[in-house]
Amino acid sequence: MTGERGDGQPTRHVVVMGVSGAGKTTVARGISEATGLMFAEADEFHSAANVARMRSGVPLDDAARWPWLRDLAAWMAERGAEGRSTVLACSALRRAYRDVLRQGPPSVEFVHLDGSAEVIRDRMSRRAGHYMPASLLESQLATLERAEPDESVLVLDVALGAGDLVAAAVDGLGLPAATTVGER
Repeated sequence: MTGERGDGQPTRHVVVMGVSGAGKTTVARGISEATGLMFAEADEFHSAANVARMRSGVPLDDAARWPWLRDLAAWMAERGAEGRSTVLACSALRRAYRDVLRQGPPSVEFVHLDGSAEVIRDRMSRRAGHYMPASLLESQLATLERAEPDESVLVLDVALGAGDLVAAAVDGLGLPAATTVGER
């Protein structure tokens, strides 16, 4: 039953993507709460060396990203093999990065939180305790490759509130609502 839930349906794997400060973690957690998909924060998969680089304001290069992306793809595939659907908060800024993530489970869907640099910069300035400095926003925007027509990517405007983004993602992807205790 690899890649199937207990009800015989295929597992679902969603990556909430975008530049730092777009709201990926908030929206991915909201999707998890609304649907029961298992949540993971891609930043928690970074090596200590990657975190130190970003904390010092140095963007990651591809050599530092490839092992991290492969670990994320493997995590999704392993959960799928267990019959668990997942939602992952991950920048996935370039097509090549999304392609690596697609090598994990049989199917990966993306939600791109996109919007103006001003809105995102404002959000970054208000958050506390994150190692990604606002100074790296420009490098992330320069790296961002918008989805091609052949990619399965739902694009949502970051100007919406978090609750609206979660609802739009759940609806746009046709994700089922979480089953509460006592429901069948």
